Amino acid sequence: MQTNDFAGDLRQVEYRHGLARLVHHEIDHVDGILYTARMKPAVHPIPVEQYRQTGRA
Repeated sequence: MQTNDFAGDLRQVEYRHGLARLVHHEIDHVDGILYTARMKPAVHPIPVEQYRQTGRA
């Protein structure tokens, strides 16, 4: 990913693992995309009440 640092210089940044997923998720928000738009048609989101504290990614 290319980004500008605080001095305005262009930098190449590589994110990995969970941080990469988080950064992509937040960029989607900026672009107005929700995670449900990326889900397969037959898949439904898990309600928050069922997902919390499951210990699963």
